[in-house]
Amino acid sequence: MARVYYEHVSKRFREVVAVDDLTLEIADKEFLVLVGPSGCGKSTVIRLLAGLEQLTSGNIYIGDRLVNNVPVRDRDVAMVFQSYALYPHMSVFDNMAFGLRMHKTPKHEVQRSVRAAADALGIEELLKRKPAQLSGGQRQRVALGRAIVREPAVFLFDEPLSNLDAKLRVQTRAELSKLHQRLGTTFIYVTHDQIEAMTMATRIAVLKDGLLQQVGTPEDLYFGPENLFVGGFIGSPAMNFIPGKLVGDAQSVSFSAEPLRIALPPDRADRLKAHVGKEATVGIRPEDLHAPGDPPRKLGQPLSARVDVTEMMGNEKLLHVVAGPHRLLARVDLRTQARPGQDIDLTVDVERLHIFDAETQLALDIAQVPDEVRSSSLARIRASDAEAAVNVPP
Repeated sequence: MARVYYEHVSKRFREVVAVDDLTLEIADKEFLVLVGPSGCGKSTVIRLLAGLEQLTSGNIYIGDRLVNNVPVRDRDVAMVFQSYALYPHMSVFDNMAFGLRMHKTPKHEVQRSVRAAADALGIEELLKRKPAQLSGGQRQRVALGRAIVREPAVFLFDEPLSNLDAKLRVQTRAELSKLHQRLGTTFIYVTHDQIEAMTMATRIAVLKDGLLQQVGTPEDLYFGPENLFVGGFIGSPAMNFIPGKLVGDAQSVSFSAEPLRIALPPDRADRLKAHVGKEATVGIRPEDLHAPGDPPRKLGQPLSARVDVTEMMGNEKLLHVVAGPHRLLARVDLRTQARPGQDIDLTVDVERLHIFDAETQLALDIAQVPDEVRSSSLARIRASDAEAAVNVPP
């Protein structure tokens, strides 16, 4: 069993707190992605698990075994780095076989394991080549194969796709997901790219300044961010934020940010009555701003704006608009005929608004999105990202 458990784990480098009181359980066979901006501590989290860094405090378990003081070679983990670290003088076969030979694995077993991994990764014809004769994508597969042959309990990935171009990253993401399904092993994957996290993870853990912000499925984090940071970090293009105030009375509640005033649905207004009069920030996903011609929204609110810039994305269009002092981004249908300098009447989907406390930045009310909307919306997001990346020249 390859369950991984971090129990109140902290790591300090002198005065710098890299990981701050992390408690996180990763289930057996799960694909967990650690995501966050550079310097948030995500790489340190997996280096602590691998034994490449020493804990300041806390405990780490692999299965039921406490591994705080277990040597690196005995932790039964395999790590793939951003730098593939292949031995340039060795063939692909020898690079993949190196770890097994160091553990005195019988020769026939080395042959079997390396060829099985090469077959799974589609690199059988490369086994006699040297790393200098390989492309970046091929080197990445060799680094994966070197980890696979060890058949570890846990795979650790530290931004392994950063050196690949956009088209190859999309292809390799799909291959990693298939590999996880085929191997049935626990994957822990580090990236700063939230699209990688959204498309591969069974769960995502978001970190900021060494602190765990939220853990959940991609759908949970996308549709129900628990704070403003998660709302802004997860999603591409990023969520629009408008600072303002909740106003109203016992019968109705609105969000006011001059010149905008957005009336909230009765069910949400009822939950937010206690916050009337307080400063708040509203988050609006670009796809929740609808242009004329889009399907009508049952609880849509009008928003008048002026188009500043348009961006053709192939299968959709992005509109950069200005509404008073607020600059917003709308993700609309390709057929929208808006032009820069033109006034446009958008519609805000008020059922999909995200409302955060201005002081604490915690969510005051999480939009309730029907399951069928969650599934179809996330599928569209993933498909859109894949198509956009495929259209980028290598």
